[in-house]
Amino acid sequence: MAVQVRKKNFAVQAKIEPFYTGGRVQLSADGRYLFCTCGSKVQVLEVQTGKVQTSIQQDDDDLSCFVVSPDDKHLVTAHRSLLLRQWDWTDTPPKCVRTWKAIHISPVSYMIFDTTSTLLATGGTDSTIKVWHVIQQYCTHNLKGCQGVVSVVAFHPDMTKAQVYGAASDYKIHVWDLNTSKCIALLDKHYSTVTSLQFTQDGNTLLSSGRDNIVSMWDITKFQVLKTIPVFESVESLVLLPEHQSFPNLCAQKEDGLHFVTAGSKGVLKVWNAQKSRCVFSHKRPSAGTSENQSKPDQSYLLTQTLLNTQTDTIATVTYDHNILFYRLQDFSLTKQFVGYNDEVLDIKFLGEDDSHIAVATNSEQVRVFNLATMDCQILYGHTDIVLSLSVFKKGQLFASSSKDNTVRLWRFDATSGKVRCVAMGTGHTHAVSAVTCARLKPVFVASVSVDTTLKLWAVPSQAELLAVEDTPIQLQATATERAHEKDINSISMSPNDKLLATGSQDRTIKLWRAPDLHVLGTLRGHKRGIWCVDFSPMDQVVASSSADGTMKIWSLTDFTCLKTFEGHDCSVMKVIFLSRGAQLLSSGSDGLIKLWTIKNNECDQTFDQHEDKIWALVSNSAETHVVSGAADSNIIMWKDVTEEEEQEEKTKTEDLILKEQELSNLIHEGRFLKAIGLAITLEQPYRVLTIVTDILKKPEGKSQLEKTLKKLREDQIDAVLKFVVQWNTNSRNCHQAQAVLSIILKNFPPDQLAQFPSIKTAIEGLVPYTERHFQRLNRLLQQAMFVEYTWQQMRTATEQGSTEPEESVSRHDTEDASMEDSSNGDVSLTSDSTGQELNKSSEQIQQTRPSPELRPKKQVEEVTISDSSSEKSFSDSSDAPVMIVDVQLKPATENVTTQSGSPKDIGQSVGKKNSSQEDSSDEDWDAVLAAMRKSDANKTKGPAKGKTPAKQGQKNKMCPVKTSEYSNNKRRKSSSR
Repeated sequence: MAVQVRKKNFAVQAKIEPFYTGGRVQLSADGRYLFCTCGSKVQVLEVQTGKVQTSIQQDDDDLSCFVVSPDDKHLVTAHRSLLLRQWDWTDTPPKCVRTWKAIHISPVSYMIFDTTSTLLATGGTDSTIKVWHVIQQYCTHNLKGCQGVVSVVAFHPDMTKAQVYGAASDYKIHVWDLNTSKCIALLDKHYSTVTSLQFTQDGNTLLSSGRDNIVSMWDITKFQVLKTIPVFESVESLVLLPEHQSFPNLCAQKEDGLHFVTAGSKGVLKVWNAQKSRCVFSHKRPSAGTSENQSKPDQSYLLTQTLLNTQTDTIATVTYDHNILFYRLQDFSLTKQFVGYNDEVLDIKFLGEDDSHIAVATNSEQVRVFNLATMDCQILYGHTDIVLSLSVFKKGQLFASSSKDNTVRLWRFDATSGKVRCVAMGTGHTHAVSAVTCARLKPVFVASVSVDTTLKLWAVPSQAELLAVEDTPIQLQATATERAHEKDINSISMSPNDKLLATGSQDRTIKLWRAPDLHVLGTLRGHKRGIWCVDFSPMDQVVASSSADGTMKIWSLTDFTCLKTFEGHDCSVMKVIFLSRGAQLLSSGSDGLIKLWTIKNNECDQTFDQHEDKIWALVSNSAETHVVSGAADSNIIMWKDVTEEEEQEEKTKTEDLILKEQELSNLIHEGRFLKAIGLAITLEQPYRVLTIVTDILKKPEGKSQLEKTLKKLREDQIDAVLKFVVQWNTNSRNCHQAQAVLSIILKNFPPDQLAQFPSIKTAIEGLVPYTERHFQRLNRLLQQAMFVEYTWQQMRTATEQGSTEPEESVSRHDTEDASMEDSSNGDVSLTSDSTGQELNKSSEQIQQTRPSPELRPKKQVEEVTISDSSSEKSFSDSSDAPVMIVDVQLKPATENVTTQSGSPKDIGQSVGKKNSSQEDSSDEDWDAVLAAMRKSDANKTKGPAKGKTPAKQGQKNKMCPVKTSEYSNNKRRKSSSR
């Protein structure tokens, strides 16, 4: 056995939607299309397939009536807003050709074209009839005289007579002459509303029918009544059979004269001989009831309209419950049935061994059987009240139904012909039978529950007895009856082995029963409100329940305890079924949602929202590949399991993506940027396009190459690139690439062409704010750079001015020392070896503190001192210390600094040297300047020596003096010698 795959998703495969909700129905001239009203729109139905071809609707304007011209070219709709609209319904979608005011002071109730499709007559609820010239588009006549709502209007078939006939609530037929716009005759013979007017081919005789149970024949040449024919029913529609054609099966021979067909309250088609004033043929009502039901008048069988189409030899009838039935004109045999409106769908079950049909219980007394292949519908008559529940036996050829008429019926489905008929009926419940279930293994019994709180078992007759049934159903016998609950019982379910029954009630309990004798085995309690549905698992010994408290529970059949609780619906859970061999649950709620659950983890995998009202019906086929749901919105939706298809599609997409990714990488590696960008756009990968653009811009002539590449892209690709640019531009790291691409696009594409791009508006809205932000950021950066440049220029000027001060200071010190020697009369000198060694040692220390040539920045630090050895004494007497001058050199990064400070002489010789590059040092790196300043600050002393006169105010900002240890020692020696 194949492993059951856990379901993940369902998709809508087909829908059975309402297409007719009442009103007038009309066939096209060739009989291919059926026009009918559905709410505020006109539906065009293809008769052959039963599918809606197109819909004609004007938003926010309710429809009152419509009409199609005899040549099928014009369709005119009348609306509650007192507007008339002319449509070309053959276009896709239909186009409104013209709109004009109806001039009526109240809505239009009836419209009709003349035989030439030129004149249009509109009858309103304001008792007037207006005639319009459709081609020349103006109102030709305003006919008055009727009283009440106009019910029917007709043009005389001979347009040379220019006559219009109309009837209203005054029960009189008025005749107007269009030449004079006056009423020329008044035909008064009816005593109730006139419903139909039909002319003979020669145009001399008129037949009128009404709800007064009579048909009147008029000689319209003299405007006199010829004959009054009693038809013994309220006639809603009347059609004339072709006069020069015989219908043997209808007992209508052309030699017998005029024949007509009536349809009314009895729900049957009757053929009448006008000359003999009698019914010659009565069509049998399509009902499975007894003979007395055939003659019993009931509104449920009312026929509201009859349509005759001679080209297809068909006659169609419209019932009060919005069913449209097509018959062959020769023998009135049923050919097609369409259900225009299902109302609330209460239950659905699959029929047939291959699940080719579905049986639907709606808010009516008929059961509808749909062929899923052709959507053809078969209506089953038998119940006399609303059908509430359905259940099918294993092979799908026998099913049961329960109704509010307190009965249970068995139906046999013939798979060969597709016909269904009632074969058995059980009576015994005293109230509505709310649910029914059939045996799972063999068709031996049926169980039913009722609002009367009882549970019944019904024995099913043998197959031979069921096959022998022709007209009268077999009477079912109840084998066991038990009072099951304290309140109404809503649901019943049979276990897979036919040994257990489960019932759910409004008393918030679930009870388990032994099937043969209805012995109660246990009661399951835990729900806070009434139980709507119970269902047995196909694999495990558990039962699932859904309740009005919005929860679902799974119960153990061994100890009757609750194993799991599922919460997710916001309101009542109407239905629950098992899927995937009992591993999953599918539930429907009164909020119009269907939810798919996994039992193992109590999680909701999917939620499907297609219905607009509470979902009463939910069922899966035997293979669990399809699910059908029905709701109170009159929609029946077929869902298909697309789990495997989606997985295969996802696998295929992944493989394709891998191949395209590899191809994209190859294109980038080969430098084929045009194809790479196109492929990245196809894959919708903005980052890959950004990478390609970055790679192009890194090349020497990157911008020109990028421009050539972008020029070769198609307009749709440029539009996609614009979307990507919007994303790139939001990040400052990628703004340069984004602005480069944007610049190329704006330069090479004219504004008119750019305006045609679909995403240009959103692109501009996304680009402008971030572009302004980037511009402001660059503006601030430029201002800061200018400030740094200005600061550097000021510091360079100060440095140049300070470099000239040491020479002047040395000359002054020499003069002072010489004068001091002359006045002392001694030979005291500071040029001993120890002093020279100390000076050299100090020079070496300075040299060692300098960075190595590899790590030295682009600056030189030169120590300025006195180079003449004869002036050492004066150096000792000088009041100023040696200074460190920061000289920033503009040298390449690889150039080594060669200045050494090995001896005082070498140091002194370096004083006057100037590097010519100082004049052009405006582009020096600011970081190097700061490093040199930090270097100089590290070598400074914390203050002037004790007893030393501070530097002059003018020299404070011109040089950076550095006091060394040698200078302090010389000062002390000078003081001791003195």
